[in-house]
Amino acid sequence: MKVLITGSEGFIAKNLVVTLQQIRDIVIVPFNRSDDLEQLDSYTQDCDFVLHLAGVNRPHDVQGFMLGNYDLTKILLNSLKKNGNRCPVLFASSTQAIVDNPYGKSKIAGEKLLLNYHLETGARVLIYRFPNIFGKWCRPNYNSAVATFCHNIAHELPITISDPSLIMNLVYIDNVVEEIINALNGTENVVGDFSEVPEVHTITLGEIVDLIYSFKRSREERSIPNMADEFTKKLYSTYLSYLPENQFSYDLKMNIDQRGTFTEFLKTPDRGQVSVNISKPGITKGNHWHHSKNEKFLVVSGKGVIRFRKLESEIIIEYFVSGDKLEVVDVPTGYTHNIENIGNEDLVTVMWVNESFDRDNPDTYSLEV
Repeated sequence: MKVLITGSEGFIAKNLVVTLQQIRDIVIVPFNRSDDLEQLDSYTQDCDFVLHLAGVNRPHDVQGFMLGNYDLTKILLNSLKKNGNRCPVLFASSTQAIVDNPYGKSKIAGEKLLLNYHLETGARVLIYRFPNIFGKWCRPNYNSAVATFCHNIAHELPITISDPSLIMNLVYIDNVVEEIINALNGTENVVGDFSEVPEVHTITLGEIVDLIYSFKRSREERSIPNMADEFTKKLYSTYLSYLPENQFSYDLKMNIDQRGTFTEFLKTPDRGQVSVNISKPGITKGNHWHHSKNEKFLVVSGKGVIRFRKLESEIIIEYFVSGDKLEVVDVPTGYTHNIENIGNEDLVTVMWVNESFDRDNPDTYSLEV
């Protein structure tokens, strides 16, 4: 399938193209504003699908809206008619099409061209009134509040919030790309006369900003956001894409003594905490038990033994562990336990506990195994 993409250097197209490049039998024909219109006429001769993603939302003057959103659409459709090509056309419109402003007027004018083109030629036409789209590679400080907030907060630049209570309707770029590919396959999501992208997220501007600031703080707090919430998960992925390239890494606080180190890696409000424990040869750590707190130990390097003893028993249970054979050892409640390095190298253990450490209620009681 030969797919003509207008606006091929734009935000949507960049994400779409890298996905389409992984699909066999898809030939991408890009067209952007720097190309000559004669090229467009050549491209429409034998393309099998048109993804009309080109558009203007920040022109130099008001007339630029119609030039970019109406005139180009008209040229494209006339070219298809001239070449007798009735292939499907997908048009990236906007929810602003129902708003009485120059941008909205230019978008609805383009929609009418498409609808009339369908009636005249019988060609399949898909019109998507996209709400605000967010995700990686969106240009900040242009026309996307999410991109601007992510970029500026990641770079420690100031932001301006006009109205924190303003309700935003947003779709994630990956969902947009998925829906466009569905359209290419003839399985688009159609509602009435228009097509829609599923999974529209409704949230206030202030809530978006609060989330992004929490992402920034998460490094210091060693926390991760609530990935069970779809919008939070997508916004966090977006935020990370705006990190300065010299700030991908960040330090952790290592608790160091003669025995080795203990370092907290991640904390979550509902899925516990992950830490990394390093013990020197011959060192034993632990010798304590818990009422409700439970753990999982995973030795990833070195050799060790994990010992357990039930509180009212004298029987010691041993699990010999090694980085040569990765296995998870559960630490049940009511058993005092320890871990000893029996090798000649550092013993490195990834430790998960079901709750973050609470100094006021540690639920940890010393007792030799």
